[in-house]
Amino acid sequence: MKCPYCHSLSTKVVDTRQDSQGNIRRRRECLECERRFSTVERPILLNPLVVKRDGRREEFDREKILSGLRIACARRPISAERLESLIDHVEYAIRQIGRAEVSSQTIGDMVIDELRQIDEVAYIRYAIVYLGLSDLEAIRREIDTLRAQRD
Repeated sequence: MKCPYCHSLSTKVVDTRQDSQGNIRRRRECLECERRFSTVERPILLNPLVVKRDGRREEFDREKILSGLRIACARRPISAERLESLIDHVEYAIRQIGRAEVSSQTIGDMVIDELRQIDEVAYIRYAIVYLGLSDLEAIRREIDTLRAQRD
């Protein structure tokens, strides 16, 4: 494994753990610069194709979801690990569907449902884009719906 700091190939594994989705997380230390970093190993599984609204098909890309979540969660008390966990849950659920193609709406619904449980402000930010809330009245209705579900 190449050190992300000094690019040395001399590293050692300090700790290894497995998470609930079967990913292996390794804590590593560079033998040259002595800095530590983590790596995550995931099993290589075939991801289904995502069918977009316009009919295009593209491979599932967890980084694309992560970038949207990072924007929605900016300046919110949500850790990077929690976002990774959210995407792991969505990716696992997609694979459990067992189809070669999954609609982008299905994936978006999974993401927004998970995000609603984590942080309401981040949920509203994400919903503005995902649900296409184009005016203040639509945003207000979504906030009222969220409040009603909380009570």
